[in-house]
Order: sequence, then C-alpha cells, then structure tokens
Amino acid sequence: MKLSAHLVCSAISLFVFSQTRLLCAPLGRSVSPSRQFIVYGANDPLRGAVCELAERTKANLLALLRQPDRWKTPIVVNLQSPQANLPEIPPAALRFSQTGFGLKLQLDLTITQNVDGALVERELLRAIVLEMIYRSEPNLAPGTAFVEPPDWLLDGVLGLTPGRDRGTFVEALSASEKRMSLEEFLQQRPVPLDSPGRTLYRAYSVALVQLLVDGTDGRSRITRYIDKLSGASNDPLADLKAQFPLLSGDVEKTWQSSVARLSDVQSYQLLTFAESERRLDELLRVKIPDTGKSTKAVELSELAQRKTTAAEKTALSLLSQNLLLFAIRANPIMRPIAREYEQIVARLARGKWKGVAKRVAGLKDIRARIAARMSDIDDYMNWFEATQSKSGSGIFADYLRAADQPRAPGPRRRDALSVYLDALANQFED
Repeated sequence: MKLSAHLVCSAISLFVFSQTRLLCAPLGRSVSPSRQFIVYGANDPLRGAVCELAERTKANLLALLRQPDRWKTPIVVNLQSPQANLPEIPPAALRFSQTGFGLKLQLDLTITQNVDGALVERELLRAIVLEMIYRSEPNLAPGTAFVEPPDWLLDGVLGLTPGRDRGTFVEALSASEKRMSLEEFLQQRPVPLDSPGRTLYRAYSVALVQLLVDGTDGRSRITRYIDKLSGASNDPLADLKAQFPLLSGDVEKTWQSSVARLSDVQSYQLLTFAESERRLDELLRVKIPDTGKSTKAVELSELAQRKTTAAEKTALSLLSQNLLLFAIRANPIMRPIAREYEQIVARLARGKWKGVAKRVAGLKDIRARIAARMSDIDDYMNWFEATQSKSGSGIFADYLRAADQPRAPGPRRRDALSVYLDALANQFED
C-alpha cells in the first residue's frame, strides 16, 4: 500500500517511544527501491515510510516532466531526534557540497511527534531537483556557490500532484484584491510570509508551472530549464523567457490568463457553507437595468411586495437561471433553499407576487437558524481540535514556522519619547 505525505506521521510514534533502545543500537539504514535514497536513523517503519515518500515524490516529478529516471548522485537522508541542548536545530537542513569523491547531497530531518509531512515532501523534492540541476556537473570546484531550486517550481510541482486538493488555491486567489504581476511574483520570497500569504504564493506557483507545462513542448522545456539553473542569472524572468517562447510576447496577458484559468478549472467543486451564503446574498441583490447603461441593485424581498416592471421581469428570469446553476455547486445543506428561491423568482418573473413576501421572509428565518447552527458546529470543532485532538490539522503550520524564524532587530528610534521609554525599560530589566 502506498503512503501519503500525511501518513509519514503514523510511523513517528514508533520512533519517539523507542529512543532509549535506539541510543544503544547501531544506526539503522534503509535503501529505496531505485537506490537513490539512503535513509539513516530512526526505526524500520519510519525509514520505510520516508523511502516510499521519496520515491513517490520523484515519480510524480518525472511523470509531470515525462522523463525517465537518470539519477547519478545518491541522496542521503539522516533522521535525527530533537536534542534538548540544541533547540535551534531546524526541522530540515539540506547540505550540498563537493568532496574528493564527487558531489555529496544530504538531507537532515529532525523527527518529532508533530512532524510536518508536507515539509518532508517539499524538502525531498528540493533535494531531487538539486540533484537534477548538477547532474551533468559532478566535478565542481570545492567552495562553489550552489543555486537553489526556485520556490515557485517546488510549490507548483507539489500543487499539480495527482489527487492534490487545489480548492484552497482558488479561495486564496478569490480573496486577493489585486493580482501580482509575473515579475513581482518571481521576486517574492515565501519564507517570511504568513499562512494566507503562503497559500496565495502556492496558488501563483501552480498557475505558473501549469502555464509552462501547457506551452509548446512545455515538459521538455521545463527539463532543460532545470538543467540550466546552475548558470541562472539574477533576473528570473529573463531566464524564463530564454527557455519558454510563450513568454516572449505579452507576458502579463499570458500570465494573468493562466491565473484566471486556475479558478475556472475548479468551477466543478462544491462551495463551502460560508461561500454558498455569500454567493446567495450576491444573487439575491437583483441588478435591474436603469436609464442609460447604469444598473441598480434591488433586494428580492422588495420585489416580492409589489408588481414587477418589464425590466425587473427580465432580470428575474436571468436570476432564475443563475439560481439553477448555483444549486449545482452550493453546499448540500443550502440546495433546498436555493431551489425554493428559484421557484419564488420564477413566480415573480411571471408577474405573480401574492403570498411571495411571506415565503421570502420564511426562507430568511430558516437561513438565520442554519447559520447559527453551523456557527455552533464550527465553535465545537475548534474547541475539540484545541483541547481534545491528539494531532494538529496543520492549518497554522506555515504561520508558526514563519513566527519562529529569527528576525533582525529594527533600527531604534532616537526621538525624545523613545529614548525615555528605552531608559524606563532598562531600569525595570535591572
């Protein structure tokens, strides 16, 4: 049975509760089926899980590029437990160096009970792409500065993994007020971003990799792009233009079209309850053509209390069609309400408005009670996760990781008030 990135955590408990035995036993070793990954430390189940995850991560990349496996440099994965006297050890550290026998690529993973499986998968992919970059340059001089794989490439490849849910990417793009240009995106660094910013960065990464894959001879061009990354310049956009002809024209138009396409691909997915409520509220503000080219928004509850004009009937007919389409994507608990609204709107479009206002008011009351019940459910689930669940959801993992990053102290202000407050703080500290 194949293991997912999240199931790596299932082997952690065996590792955590057997530390005393591991201290006395010789360091274990496992080799993956392709023999590229050599995993040291921990126990047999965990080493096997990491080997399986590494092989599947490489297989997904090669399937995306449609390339055979031609690895040359083995990747050593060292699984280590956290040390109380060295709390600053990062959860993952990739070491790439030149030795007398060629290139050495080692990934050190600090295994804890709350290990982030997605982080392990991403670091394994980073090591795999790094080996591809320097595969044809095994005799580099010691001390040579190595080029890291672009973050957008790693996130884009992981986002396009078969079976991966991309709904959060669509939500992030929808919530973004202004979309970044391609040049601005390529200059961005994801490490200091908070969790929503990190999700938005992943969404842009998926859009970019999908754009490059769909281009003429796109998969082969991405492979050549990776091969030439060791000689990349400081202008990532120029490097992309040199390898991908589709970016030689109107780059911004092509880029924005790819970002918009990412949202369209997900149009078949169901909306959440909150999204369904928001979308339904938008639909029920009926847009009526006004004088000239302007329009005015009228609430459905207002139209239900009087006879409708010809322009309002036309707008209601269009609303009836939109409600039918909305019911397909709406959250299942909202579908009966959407169908009831559709029947009401169809009745108003035929000029029959008697008794409709009461039905609209009744639906409003039902929606309020459902919203209150869903809010109670969310509160209970949040309480359960915070106090009863034995494992985290990982939703805030990016935020916590960014918060733990050391930050350089900012410049101290030298105005009179700041100097006075600093002096007071020093006195209290003493």
